[in-house]
Amino acid sequence: MEALVPEMTDLSTQLLDFSVAKSLTMCTGNVVRWCNSARRYPVKPEQEILDCIKAALGEWVSKFHHDQVELKALAEHAVCSVMQDNERIGAKEREDIKLSAKLFIYSFEPGMIKESAARACLELGVTQLDSVILALPPLSGGESRSLEDLQPPWEELEALVQEKKVSSIGVSDLDHQLLEALCLNAQVQPSSCQVNLASCCVIPPDLTTFANENNIQLLTHNDPTDILPMGLFQDALGASVRGPGTAQWAPRWILRYSAVIKNRGIIKSKGYMVKAERAADHC
Repeated sequence: MEALVPEMTDLSTQLLDFSVAKSLTMCTGNVVRWCNSARRYPVKPEQEILDCIKAALGEWVSKFHHDQVELKALAEHAVCSVMQDNERIGAKEREDIKLSAKLFIYSFEPGMIKESAARACLELGVTQLDSVILALPPLSGGESRSLEDLQPPWEELEALVQEKKVSSIGVSDLDHQLLEALCLNAQVQPSSCQVNLASCCVIPPDLTTFANENNIQLLTHNDPTDILPMGLFQDALGASVRGPGTAQWAPRWILRYSAVIKNRGIIKSKGYMVKAERAADHC
């Protein structure tokens, strides 16, 4: 796991300029506990994550003396985590918890999938996630998904299953043809496929038939195509972290996790982890 997560520097021990920062990883902790958006019902997923990021950044910055915030600069690979020790999952309770995650990627880069899973395990104090569902990068107008786009991130997910870092893996928003192509070419079969009912009010019969024949669980979701638009993320970052250059930052991946008590269906915790990077030509 150590090789998958870049070494992070505690902000409180450094007096570096913001301009040297290259990446920022944010961990909101249990938003059910402290973020108002997670307690409102109903709430749109994109509003929830934005509110949670703002709250986490605000709590993170508030740990430092107000007059010193401008001097406290991000290290090259910094982490903003407001996880509390009691939010981590202990070994004794692990068997009673189902730990699920959905991973949204903006543009695939080798190592991205492994890094996100490793970060989740590290922050939550576990060695394995029960399930991870992959959401591919948003499409531009007129584009369509292909197996070539899906295979590289899927192969990293397969490696996590083989390494026993993840128990089962799934996909989001694939049509019947692409799901079938994935199954024919995958070493590890998807256990689930999410369908967005906003764009498809009724699950297509051919997708339902194929899923039933191949033991794939069909799930529904209401996540938007772009769950965290870059402009809104930059606004949230700029409002909380003092210093120039926030317009060059963009989210690379978002991992939303939930820990549910088995046989009771009670959400023990829910949170977000976000990896953002600064444009290379500004680093």
